[in-house]
Amino acid sequence: MTIKVLIADDQMMVREGFSVLLNAMPDIEVIGEAVNGREAVDRVRELAPDVVLMDIRMPELNGIEATREIIVSEGHSKVLVLTTFDLDEYVYQALRAGASGFLLKDASARQLADGVRVVASGEALLAPTVTRRLITEFSKLAETPRLSATVQAQQYGELTERETEVLVLIAQGLSNAEIASRLVVAESTIKTHVSRVLVKLGLRDRTQAAVFAYEARLVTPG
Repeated sequence: MTIKVLIADDQMMVREGFSVLLNAMPDIEVIGEAVNGREAVDRVRELAPDVVLMDIRMPELNGIEATREIIVSEGHSKVLVLTTFDLDEYVYQALRAGASGFLLKDASARQLADGVRVVASGEALLAPTVTRRLITEFSKLAETPRLSATVQAQQYGELTERETEVLVLIAQGLSNAEIASRLVVAESTIKTHVSRVLVKLGLRDRTQAAVFAYEARLVTPG
């Protein structure tokens, strides 16, 4: 199936460049563009893309707020945040808003296409190393207070010991294959555990699971 993509960026060259690169892929189609966050929200409602490439710094409505509105109102579309710097202070906030991952604007055509495919498939950040670095760096900067001890107990208390262990390893940036190797079980078993963790905690994907683990202090930065 063709992956439908919406590009939201206030720079015309970025939109046009990414459109050319993605439309050259046989399984990806750019179905629309937006020049600011407000237009991105409106276009998502109109076009129902599979993936939104979302710039963070945009006029009228920034990418973080636009992401939050899209995730709340449009459950189908997934957001892949675009950023100029790999240590953008806003990336963590975007992940908390519901983005499924992030991509640098200087990514190659292959990285761009692969990133879109990964997010469209329901996976999270582009690489375990990215998960590890981002969460470690930016969990310290989140403006929203960490979860209270009561909420923590209520939410992850429903997890089994093995599911909690899997959650911690997700937050440390390990892939399913790496977790399976660490716990000496089949990768299919890990996929089942991950699915159960997401359902029990009411989370959208692995990215939000990692964020949850840090905010609940199951894992600490450092």
